[in-house]
Amino acid sequence: MLAAMSPQQATAQAGKSGQVDTTPSSGTFPATPSAPATDDDVEAGKVAVPALPAEPPLPQVDPIIADDEFNSSVPALDNAQDPELDKPLESIDAFERRMAAEQSGAKPEAGQAAPAGDPALADGDTTEEIGDAPVRDAELTAPLPPIDQFEVTPVQIAEDNADDEKDVQVRYRLQLKGLELADKETDSDLASVFNSASALKKGNGKAANTAMVAARLTEDSQLMETVLASEGWYSPQVRTRMDPPSDAQDPTLNAVIQVNPGKRYAFSEINVKADPTVPSTLIADNFPLKVGEPIVAERVQGAEARVAVALPENGYPFAELGDRDILLDQDEGTGVYTLPITVGPRGRFGGFTTDGDLAFDADHVQVLARFKRGELYDSRKVDDLRKALVATSLFSSVSVEPQKSGEDAGDGTQYVNLHVKQDAGPPRTIAGSVGYAAGEGITAQATWTHRNMFPPEGALIAHAIAGTRQQGAGVTFRRSNAGKRDRTFELVAEAFHNDYDAYSAYTGRIAARIARDSTPIWQKRYTYAFGVEMLGTAETDYDAATGGRKRRTYYVAGLNGQVGFDTSDDLLNPTKGYRLTALVQPEATVRGGFDPYVRARLDASTYVPLGDSFVLAGRVRLGTIQGAGLFDIAPSRRLYAGGGGSVRGYAYQALGEQAPDGNPVGGRSLNEGSVEARYRFGNYGVVAFVDAGQAYRETMPQFNDLRYGVGIGGRFYTNFGPMRLDVATPINRRPGEARLNIYVSIGQAF
Repeated sequence: MLAAMSPQQATAQAGKSGQVDTTPSSGTFPATPSAPATDDDVEAGKVAVPALPAEPPLPQVDPIIADDEFNSSVPALDNAQDPELDKPLESIDAFERRMAAEQSGAKPEAGQAAPAGDPALADGDTTEEIGDAPVRDAELTAPLPPIDQFEVTPVQIAEDNADDEKDVQVRYRLQLKGLELADKETDSDLASVFNSASALKKGNGKAANTAMVAARLTEDSQLMETVLASEGWYSPQVRTRMDPPSDAQDPTLNAVIQVNPGKRYAFSEINVKADPTVPSTLIADNFPLKVGEPIVAERVQGAEARVAVALPENGYPFAELGDRDILLDQDEGTGVYTLPITVGPRGRFGGFTTDGDLAFDADHVQVLARFKRGELYDSRKVDDLRKALVATSLFSSVSVEPQKSGEDAGDGTQYVNLHVKQDAGPPRTIAGSVGYAAGEGITAQATWTHRNMFPPEGALIAHAIAGTRQQGAGVTFRRSNAGKRDRTFELVAEAFHNDYDAYSAYTGRIAARIARDSTPIWQKRYTYAFGVEMLGTAETDYDAATGGRKRRTYYVAGLNGQVGFDTSDDLLNPTKGYRLTALVQPEATVRGGFDPYVRARLDASTYVPLGDSFVLAGRVRLGTIQGAGLFDIAPSRRLYAGGGGSVRGYAYQALGEQAPDGNPVGGRSLNEGSVEARYRFGNYGVVAFVDAGQAYRETMPQFNDLRYGVGIGGRFYTNFGPMRLDVATPINRRPGEARLNIYVSIGQAF
């Protein structure tokens, strides 16, 4: 017998036979109706309505039970035999009283009170109030206790058992079998890759029950298939089982993963679908996959990433890689790789646009760019521009994105505009630092900076210093990227007081400077600086006539120029490379006459890594003053040796010729050298060092009577540089020299 099929079943059946007829049986539809048809149109015959196909007749189905048999089995209702069926329903009140009488055994009359013990019936209200409760429920009517006497028993929550052994019901060990067959064909350690993500490994051989072990086995079998597929085995056989303990003394289950990697799939074809590029081999040269090599996921992703980077670096800013397709042939163990690439137009740098919360306009963005209009587009130069924008410290966020201009640039290229989305950050910062050095005492510095008070990048900086031997304040105007990338203009006015053993000075200074300096954010290989300065200073100096210190006033004007070359890898914590710096300062002192002279200094340092944690560092310094007598030069402009940045183990400026009062007088030349062995472990480090140096009255370094200091230091490495603590002692200590000298600062000594 056939049952009727639903329309869905009919469609499915037709689909199986391959014959689905969707053509109407009669009638036609208008090809392009201009407006919906109405009922009147249909009645008027203006619109032909398709006739629906006739429904197929349903098959006849015999009933399971005949109607006569069903009716005869149902008993008839006889009211005569049961008179209660014809009686009317009693009222709710009468029903309640009858039920109460049956419970108490009494037969109450109409209007009689409800039996005791049924307060719900006393007032005819079926909803019992609290006051109707019997005496045995007196707690419900008792007054609540005062809140300060209300006691609540806290809920006891079971704490995690610190002893995991009590919760462990099953122990197991993981066994991998057959994976060595795959390891022989690859340089990867598949077992290590698997173990790093294995659920069984993360369980440390412990589980609450065998069901948990089985669940982990299932999860790890899927993981094993993924690991093998990533290296080209796409049809492995991975089986799992739990073997019971083999030794009664060791009730440990064996969780076994049996692997049969099968055949490793290789590329049979590599198809990259892309428009022609310039040069024509641009994609091929940057796509290292070859026919015949295994299909390794990491290799595939790496090749695609390489092409995605190479195209924008060579003039194609809008190139996009489509979705890869790898068609596997299980019989042959091969795969056909297909990658569509939309190359897009070849571009050249055009102009700049910008919007958002602006720190500066598009013209200043052009100043920061290291490329000119018409140059072939290179995403590396765009990244360099983005870094320069970040280095201004004026943005909370900033982005640079290429945009099509539609403007022809010739040679089959188009101009590409760069759009800079700006979100200016807070322009003001406050910074401070504290340090200590023997001979310099404690020094605290504070700085307030408004980085963009005079856009673009015109900063106003107020600074102050307070210490046991230094006090002062000043203001600086600084224009960063002044008309050219990385060029800085500074104008400084300051006043300060220094009270050292060599001299005491009250100084006012005005200076201007143009420089290309390194910063912790943007370290540069080549640096330079040149400028002018004028100062008036009242300083104490040894007076041979009186045998004491006498304060004299000096007026100094001078020029300065400096060049540097730096190949080190870090400004504050170098570990490799070297540095060279040369400084020349032509100056003149006006004090009852005109005394010109030239100050010059040469610094060199080198850093040699010995392993990952050990660095050997060394430095030398040479200085000279030519053209004036020692006492014709202001004490603050003479050369000194000794201190934290010079020869550790001695007080600041303590080396060199000493006056009869025991204080240094400075010199016209100096030579210094240092060697450090730096060892780092994590965020900490230790340093052993030897320093040597001396200052001389002569104009050229003499390299004799050298004084040596040795010591040890500690380093705490932070994200902005190492904190430094050095303790040093002089060799062949002389009378008046301290046994220990301590230096605290930021950054390495050199």
